[in-house]
Amino acid sequence: MATVAGRIAAHPLTEAIGARIECDLATLLAPESGPELRRLLVDRGVLLVPQANLSDEQQVTLASHIGRIREEGEKGIFKITLDNKANAQALYLKGSMNWHMDGTHDTVPVFGSLLSGRVLSREGGQTEFANSYAAYDALPQAMKDRIADLRVEHSFAVSMERCGVERTPETAAHWDSIPLQQHALVWTHASGRKSLVIGCHASHVVGMDRAESDALLAELMDWVTQPRFTWRHEWTVGDLLIWDNTGVLHRALPYPIGSGRMMHRTTLLGEEAFS
Repeated sequence: MATVAGRIAAHPLTEAIGARIECDLATLLAPESGPELRRLLVDRGVLLVPQANLSDEQQVTLASHIGRIREEGEKGIFKITLDNKANAQALYLKGSMNWHMDGTHDTVPVFGSLLSGRVLSREGGQTEFANSYAAYDALPQAMKDRIADLRVEHSFAVSMERCGVERTPETAAHWDSIPLQQHALVWTHASGRKSLVIGCHASHVVGMDRAESDALLAELMDWVTQPRFTWRHEWTVGDLLIWDNTGVLHRALPYPIGSGRMMHRTTLLGEEAFS
């Protein structure tokens, strides 16, 4: 258990990932709590504050104590919904139902995200996380040696095709406007920790036979997302999740388009480039 002046309690969700945070609202939102919450976030990968019931303003305030806020949506709040009347980018959110990390089409990925549950679907819509740090550490040494110097090409178009979004002249124009990126398969962070940069955006290993590349990436995805490295959140309205995007993969389980599911997200700007 970790504490801030005895006021914040953090209880592990599983051995490998996550912590449930217990404290009063004033403590959660206090500026001096930010550094400890950030330390717990980096250490555990995901923080759950059950039924925090934060307002949008409170969520943005909390985010500002943990990192720097990316300007998106309305005043730092981006609405996650498949309703295109509420979110013009709803079509692309289908990609969030495959395992991924955000920002692989950038050189500096976002550090993390805060997500509040506002309206839930009766079916599906759970959020799952996989600890890529822990998964890398547990790899057999032979696999670590095999992948140590490999690079992977990441493609937004590939991620859309994998989630079943139709390629049309309109969608293709947007997909092709997002540049391909090549990143080290093993990200050696400034802290010295290592994680795997994989997910639905990972197209292929550079310079490797495609069949061998597909087999390797599939094997690594199966490894990272096995039960011992993952945790699934069953939402209650008002829950708050915070996760470290640089070392944790995530996905939403499928839910009906017309369910009305609505999440409010605040994103923390990236601080470290891929290696």
